[in-house]
Amino acid sequence: MAYKFIDNYREQGARKRLVEILRKKGIEDEQVLAAIGKVPRHYFFDETFWNQAYKDIAFPIGEGQTISQPYTVAYQTELLHIRKGDKVLEIGTGCGYQTCILMELGAKVFTIERQEKLYERTIQVLPYMGYKPKFFLGDGSIGIATDAPYDKIIVTAGAPTVPQVLLKQLNIGGILVIPVGDEQSQKMVTVLKTAENDYERHVLDTFRFVPLVGDRAW
Repeated sequence: MAYKFIDNYREQGARKRLVEILRKKGIEDEQVLAAIGKVPRHYFFDETFWNQAYKDIAFPIGEGQTISQPYTVAYQTELLHIRKGDKVLEIGTGCGYQTCILMELGAKVFTIERQEKLYERTIQVLPYMGYKPKFFLGDGSIGIATDAPYDKIIVTAGAPTVPQVLLKQLNIGGILVIPVGDEQSQKMVTVLKTAENDYERHVLDTFRFVPLVGDRAW
């Protein structure tokens, strides 16, 4: 595939238009919108498909995975209430676009991907772009206990339930954002950890993600 890293006025203008689309769809966090406006989403596309990069759609990235719809990325990110310096666990690196958005907000990101081909490309592309999260290859459904606890956890694939092991890896006061449902559709769920074994759960809008595969998922 032909990937190029060129960011001209055309692409920058397309990002500004995308930001306005997301604002009209209800994304209110200006820092999230600014991050969407800064990260060059077309870098994650074969050059042939650059005309698709700033449409508010998901798009295949290989290995049965997709780059999430920008609205979905902004929606999940807004729910996390990222503060500069937050330690964030991302389950499902994918192409790395969501990772970049989190890092633009000042998060320290630990990101895990189970698909080796995606992992191998992402560990090359993101540092080239200037983003240096801590990368892991493995089963995201069990989290990364060695670096826990985390202030925030984001899951970018649909799970049948909220994995208890991820809740255990949250700091008190931490937030988990995860789509939960069947393989056709999921409800976005946020879980606030209020005490060591107490949680406040909110069920929000319907989305459709690729399935979360692993020991504590499908």
